[in-house]
Amino acid sequence: MNHNQSGNSILYKYLDINGAKMMLYYSDLQFTNATKFNDPFDCHPSLIDFSKVPLERCKGWTPDIIELLESDRYRRYRERAWVCCLSKVFDSLLMWSYYNSHKGVCIGLNMEKVAKHLNVSHGMVVANSGYEVQYRDIIEKPDYFQDEIDFYHYQMCTKGKDWKHEQEVRMFILDPSPSSMKLLPNQDDKNGPIDWKEVRAFPEIGGECFESIYLGVNMDKNEAEKIIKTAKTFNPDIKIYQMEINSNAFRLDAKRKK
Repeated sequence: MNHNQSGNSILYKYLDINGAKMMLYYSDLQFTNATKFNDPFDCHPSLIDFSKVPLERCKGWTPDIIELLESDRYRRYRERAWVCCLSKVFDSLLMWSYYNSHKGVCIGLNMEKVAKHLNVSHGMVVANSGYEVQYRDIIEKPDYFQDEIDFYHYQMCTKGKDWKHEQEVRMFILDPSPSSMKLLPNQDDKNGPIDWKEVRAFPEIGGECFESIYLGVNMDKNEAEKIIKTAKTFNPDIKIYQMEINSNAFRLDAKRKK
């Protein structure tokens, strides 16, 4: 196993109500283009140091041109990559707050079963096993011409330390197949051509992949019943939990629903 590859058999996806309904109804995973995340450093070529060009690499070109050519390759990698973001934890106060104000859902996924549904039919390169995000300072960026690391995975799975609470694990698809691409409900071409990088990839997975569902502390009861009904349609054995406030600590507890 790659040293950055996650060994977690269950990973979690935080969603608002609408996102959870869509994911459960269509039994799929959402992959977002790597240029469209809220962190401008995410998957950015500037995470790697291309500036120390050895003279033997120039071959008649200036070091500046070699630096530009190599960094541009990783800029294009970023534009071609679609990423699915998951977490190792289901009870993060910050994650529940950021994604759905404790009114949404966290879905537990059996990653061994998920991996069986993701294959080369979904894109040119498909990472169907999760890779743990590494949280670093940007001053630690590696030397492209000297360090011996997997620079593509480094680019896809490196974030600033401010995001460490997410405990993120990622899967990614390079050049998703057209059959996996779907417009979001609010996307249309009435105002001109749609930016292809705004389109999400939604490869389908089986209902057996949905291992558990966690309902937010502030979730509407009627919405909760709809979510449970939809989930049990795909997997009658899915585990349902209600998140509750722990009165003795700043912590969320998960209570199994019968």
